[in-house]
Amino acid sequence: MWEFNNEKPVYVQIMDEIKARIISGAYQAGQRIPSVRELAEEARVNPNTMQKALYETERQGLIFSMRTSGKYITNDENIISELKSDTARTESEIFINKMIKLGFTKDEILTIISNTVHNM
Repeated sequence: MWEFNNEKPVYVQIMDEIKARIISGAYQAGQRIPSVRELAEEARVNPNTMQKALYETERQGLIFSMRTSGKYITNDENIISELKSDTARTESEIFINKMIKLGFTKDEILTIISNTVHNM
């Protein structure tokens, strides 16, 4: 589901969504992704905005183009694994920093996380 806010540029948010789809397995390694026009229509954005997001995602090595057959998710499992690790680290840091600002100690944060995981 494409949801955009005013916190960062739309093309960056599109990149984040594509990365999330890769991490979650919605887009598998080597899988062909929808065309720029199809994705733009799905996200309800200008095709130029989608093209910019895909170009930047390609520059990061997460997707690649095949001239006549479209764009594909990288086959490099190391790149995908690194993306997962980097995303987990970033999201964890955001959560931990918020909790510290709320006055929780590191031990309290670990207890909260442990209890939450245990109750899932």
